[in-house]
Amino acid sequence: MEKWNALYAQSGGVTAVINASASGLIETARKHSDQIGNVFAARNGIIGVLTEDLIDTSLESEADIAALRYTPAGAFGSCRHKLGSIEKHRKQYERLVEVFSAHHIRYFFYNGGGDSQDTAHKVSQISKELGYPITCIGIPKTVDNDLPFTDNSPGFGSVAKYVAVSIREAGMDVASMAETSTKVFIMEVMGRHAGWIAAAGGLAAEKDGDSPHIILFPEIPLKVDAFLARVKACVLNYGHCSIVASEGLKNAEGQFVSDQGLVDAFGHKQLGGVAPIIAKIVKESLGYKYHWALADYLQRAARHIASKTDVEQAYAMGKAAVEFALAGKNAVMPIIVREKGNTYRWSVGEAPLEKVANVEVKMPRDYITDDGFGITDACRAYLSPLIQGEDYPTYKNGLPQYVKLKNTAVAKKLDATFEVA
Repeated sequence: MEKWNALYAQSGGVTAVINASASGLIETARKHSDQIGNVFAARNGIIGVLTEDLIDTSLESEADIAALRYTPAGAFGSCRHKLGSIEKHRKQYERLVEVFSAHHIRYFFYNGGGDSQDTAHKVSQISKELGYPITCIGIPKTVDNDLPFTDNSPGFGSVAKYVAVSIREAGMDVASMAETSTKVFIMEVMGRHAGWIAAAGGLAAEKDGDSPHIILFPEIPLKVDAFLARVKACVLNYGHCSIVASEGLKNAEGQFVSDQGLVDAFGHKQLGGVAPIIAKIVKESLGYKYHWALADYLQRAARHIASKTDVEQAYAMGKAAVEFALAGKNAVMPIIVREKGNTYRWSVGEAPLEKVANVEVKMPRDYITDDGFGITDACRAYLSPLIQGEDYPTYKNGLPQYVKLKNTAVAKKLDATFEVA
């Protein structure tokens, strides 16, 4: 009998290092060609599986697969689509079995965050519910750093590095202009419910007066009077005030300050725009000239300044996923384990998908200063190792060179099309 094939897919918001996980997975699978026939990739996540839109990665050169390690975004396309329960959406699962069977797929790898691990867990149950022998391994990824069990989430370290670098540089700019111009700068970063990314900005402040002077966390409700008092004190003491604000900042009533009244495909509130709201509060109350910036996709796409630690961990998760599958494991996710000791060391562990899915890990209160505007030494000790090292892509004509794969489609074998609801 021909060897079983593997299928890899990317899901949710992409990162600067998700392709490093893809590189680790494909390169490792190729080393086990005696056990894995081919690695297909689903175009646009689980959507590509349901629509039988598969990519043949065997047509990509070794050099291009290796170059994925240095390339941002999702090389195979991603999606925000959450599988329903098998009880209510049985046709979706039957369709997955049809596609798996048609292409002789035994191993399925789903690379994403909490919602994506929910999908991975549901797919892993196909063997029991529908009798098809599928092995499913989740691969962790999220800039939000809110996955349980793993010490940190691949993708976060690079965003953390970008945010810390950006607020340090912007803070120096504001300080230069503050005497006669801008006195307040606000940088809005991602983080719907967890303030890990905002906290990373605090790494830029190494001594009193360094930017950022204020961090606004989702975990700490905004008290406007206290906030304005801190802004005024910073301007009086340092001549300016630099702020990192999380998009998930809430007011005293627990409502998102920047709630747009929209939701994404996962059912999460669509956020963004907290920086201009904060800027307006400052202007109307204190009269200071301000500027604000929305990091948005820039923070998660910035492969040119990725954390080497993050890249290595992302690659290791892809590699471990293949090794787990070949070892007969199912419905698990490789995780990063921080070893004990004063020197930062990490290893690969595992966690069950059923306990990973849909769980968000927020900032511990002891990682946030008592006043709610900064990070503690404990938080700094946790964050600092994650941004260490540089792993630059190759540059040509002054710009980073990123690979674009052929992404040649696999010939479809099923006659019927499938409409994804």
